[in-house]
Amino acid sequence: MANKNLNAAKTAKKDEFYTQLSDIERELQHYWQHFRDKVVLCNCDDPYESNFFKYFALRFNQLGLKKLICTCYNGSPVQGNELMIDFGDFTEEPKKIAYKVEITEVKDLNGDGAVDLSDVQYLLKNDKNVISTLKTGDFRDPECIALLKQADIVVTNPPFSLFREYVAQLMEYEKKFIIMGRMSALHYSEIFPLFMQNKMWCGFGFNISVVYKAPYENVLEANRKFVRARGLNPDDNYIKVPAICWYTNLDISKRHEILDLVCRYSREEYPSYDNFDAIDVGKVQDIPNDYEGVMGVPDTILGQFNPEQFEIIGLGCGYLGKQVGVTKNYRGRTDLAYSKDGKSKCPYSRILIRNKHPKTI
Repeated sequence: MANKNLNAAKTAKKDEFYTQLSDIERELQHYWQHFRDKVVLCNCDDPYESNFFKYFALRFNQLGLKKLICTCYNGSPVQGNELMIDFGDFTEEPKKIAYKVEITEVKDLNGDGAVDLSDVQYLLKNDKNVISTLKTGDFRDPECIALLKQADIVVTNPPFSLFREYVAQLMEYEKKFIIMGRMSALHYSEIFPLFMQNKMWCGFGFNISVVYKAPYENVLEANRKFVRARGLNPDDNYIKVPAICWYTNLDISKRHEILDLVCRYSREEYPSYDNFDAIDVGKVQDIPNDYEGVMGVPDTILGQFNPEQFEIIGLGCGYLGKQVGVTKNYRGRTDLAYSKDGKSKCPYSRILIRNKHPKTI
């Protein structure tokens, strides 16, 4: 049933996006200290196509991993194009079945004097204990949950349409993680409270446009132009997906950087909301350093958020706005609104924060 639901979600929404190795390298370079002697699970990743598998297999010894586990739920329309390795007898099998790969060491198996992907290829082809089949490969399946329980850190790009379920499972089993998702996920009623509780935060890549490999035709000229500017061919099914974030619960240096605040509060510059006791701040760089109350700031604050500097009060729109006490505005909705020059206005999404250490005169 779980696999049936997963396939239904894939049919209804486009979920097949394969991350480029360069994007993975750019983000994960900041987390190396977390991986030593850890079991890493990539549970939405066919090693025949996943660059997450390629990344960790290449750096298995360098990172000092204890084990690498990768699972997939079925074959992919882009099978073989990401990893770019000829796996001989295995080239047809991944298109038909779900399976897992478990690696506990990567040695110079082919005797060429180097440890690289050719040794991983040799391992997969010659050690039948490394690769085995799964019933469904769905991350919600009991046998995949058993693998999740073994893991110390989960790293992957989960299906966008199943992001809520995926994160809920990570929280249920109290797993550390580094995952990719849409920035819009910040507004999910299941996700935003995790930011408030400091159980989840944004990584280094925040609100970025990512070029994925996908089985979908790229038909938008602006999108194709962006892909070509990255040195890739849109006819090879490379697609730009905007507003992507990396999400994690691992402690990173970015979490401890103090946002430099240079502005001071004035009633004229910072309007108060009509339906909530807070002021509106149009840009993150304009946050006043001396205001003691609650402020509504753009979502981009989460890309620079330091929990030692700020407290998240809530989200100022929709259902979550109502939850923190935002009353109905002039449009009859629980979105923040203010009046200026005789006109009412609803600013685009605001996150409500408080400065823990406002400056005093």
